[in-house]
Amino acid sequence: MACITKRRDRWIIDFYDQHGVRRWKTLRKTITKTEAKEELRNVEDMISKGVFMPLGKTPTFKKVAESWLEYKKSFLRITTYNVYSGHIENHFSELLEIKINRIMTNNIEKWITKRQSEGMNILTLRKIIVTLNQIMAYAVRHKLIDSNPVRDAERPRKSIDDQTGGKIEILSPEQIRALLEAIPDQKYKTLFLTAIMTGARQGELLGLKWSDVDFSKKQININRTFNHQQFFSPKTKQSVRAIDCPPSLIQELRLWKLASPRNDLDLVFANDAGEAMNYSNMVQRHFFKGLKKAEIPRIRFHDLRHSYASLLLHQGENIKYIQTQLGHSSPTVTLNVYSHLMKKENQEAACRLEDTIFKISGSNMVAVNESGVAV
Repeated sequence: MACITKRRDRWIIDFYDQHGVRRWKTLRKTITKTEAKEELRNVEDMISKGVFMPLGKTPTFKKVAESWLEYKKSFLRITTYNVYSGHIENHFSELLEIKINRIMTNNIEKWITKRQSEGMNILTLRKIIVTLNQIMAYAVRHKLIDSNPVRDAERPRKSIDDQTGGKIEILSPEQIRALLEAIPDQKYKTLFLTAIMTGARQGELLGLKWSDVDFSKKQININRTFNHQQFFSPKTKQSVRAIDCPPSLIQELRLWKLASPRNDLDLVFANDAGEAMNYSNMVQRHFFKGLKKAEIPRIRFHDLRHSYASLLLHQGENIKYIQTQLGHSSPTVTLNVYSHLMKKENQEAACRLEDTIFKISGSNMVAVNESGVAV
C-alpha cells in the first residue's frame, strides 16, 4: 500500500509500481506534506495507467525520437526518412535533452511560438509539427507518457497560400493558348498540354509511361511518381487514379508517341538519353522561357494544376469529381484549397431549381416583376 513518511526533514513516497516492484521517492526539503500527498496521487495515477517510470530510467526526447525513427525506417521512402531525420536534427534542439514525460503542452506551444517568431514558413512548421506529433504518439503507445501534449497544443493557422505552398496563380484560357503557341518543341508542348488538361502533379507527369495511357478509354492512369531522381509508388491510394482526357489531348499524345524516340523505361516524357527528365532543367529551359515568350508573368509549374482545378470549378463540375481527378485524399482538401475560387453567386442554379419544381408540374404560379407587382 502506498504511503508517505518523513525522514530527516524530507517526505518520502513509498509505493509499488505497475510491475509490483516496491519503490521509494525522496522529495526535496521544501516540499510540504500536502504537496507530498499530491505527488503520491500523481504517481498512483501514472501507475494505474501503466506509464510510471523511475526518473533515472525515463528516456529523453532525443532517445525516443531516435527509437521512433528506427521503427519507421522500414516503412518509409529514403527521401521521407531523410526529411524526418532532418527535422529531429535541426528543429528540436530545446527539446532533445528533456525527459519525455516532462514535455507538456505549454512546452510545445512555446516551441511553436519561437519558430513563428523566427519567421519559419507556416507550411514548413506544420510539417515539422506532424513529425513531432508522431514522436509523441509513439511515446504514448509505448507507455512512456499517458497523453500526447502535441494534440492539445494551439496550432498555427494556415492561409490559402500556406495550404498550396504559395500564392495560387491561375492562367486564363487565352494565356494557356498563348503559352502552348510559344513552345516550339513537340515534347514540351505535349507535356505542358498534358499538365493543363489533367492537373497531374509534376512527379506524376515525369513518371508517366506509355503503358499508363489508355487511348481507347481516353484516360491516363497515375501509377507512380518521379521525385529526387527516383521512381516511387504514389503516397496515398487516392493518388492512384485514372484521369479523363479530352480528345484533343489524346490526339496530341498519339502524335507524340509516333514522333518520340523509344526508351527502355517506356517513359512518355524522357530526356534525350531516354531517362527520366530533370524537373529543374525542364522548368528553367522550357517552361519559364515559354512564359516569357508568351508575355505571361512567371508562375510555378504547379500552377498549371491549379489552373486545371480552377477551370473545372468555373464549369460547375462536381467537387467530388474534381477531387478524384486531382488525387486529393478527400473533397474537404479540395474545398480547403479552392473554395475561394468558387462563385459566391449562382443564378443559373437558382433558375434550374425553379424549373425543377414548377416548370415540369405546369404550375400556374403568378409571375411578378422586379418591383414585386403581379403581371
